[in-house]
Parts: sequence; structure tokens; C-alpha cells
Amino acid sequence: MADLFASFGTWLHDVFVKQLDFWVILGFVAQFFFMMRFIVQWLASEKAKRSVVPVAFWFFSLGGGLLLLIYAIQRQDPVFIAGQALGLIIYLRNLSLIRTEKRASMLPGGEADKS
Repeated sequence: MADLFASFGTWLHDVFVKQLDFWVILGFVAQFFFMMRFIVQWLASEKAKRSVVPVAFWFFSLGGGLLLLIYAIQRQDPVFIAGQALGLIIYLRNLSLIRTEKRASMLPGGEADKS
């Protein structure tokens, strides 16, 4: 059992300490931003007592997704690159829809200008 714990300790050191460089730190920062979107969404839903997706969710998604894409490109991981690139398109589209809706609500009568 002691050997198992020693091996696990060595593995943890090799994974989390030996490999620590700028890119690993960037990966952790990116993952933090990506995780924050769920925290923001959860807190907003608890406050509203219903499921809501605040605009901050999409900004955290975009920021975290962009940083994770940079990390994936540096690591040359095609699966990770494809997943994050598609996600960025979705996050940008949602932010565009939100902006369009907000602009439309500011027009007289709350209708979007069709011209």
C-alpha cells in the first residue's frame, strides 16, 4: 500500500510540478474562466429561482474558450482544437443575438429596424 501512495505521489509530481510552464499556467487560467461561466449561471438561476443564462455566461465562455483554443493549438491537439473552435462560433453568435435583441428593444415600439 505504501508503494501505491509513493507511486501516486510521484505521478502527481510529474504531472503537476515537473510539467509546470507558461502553457500549463495558461491552460489552468483558461479552465478557470471556462468554469466561471457555470458559477455565474448557477448564481443567476438561484437568484431568479429559475434557470437563466446571463450575458456574463457567454463572455466567460468566449474568454475561456479562446484561451483554451490557444492552449490546444500550442499542444497540437486536433480534437481539442476542433471542439474549442466550434464553441467560439456558438458563443459569438449568442452574443450577437443578445446585442441585436438589446438594440431592437431600444427602438420605438420595441421592434427591430427591418431596413
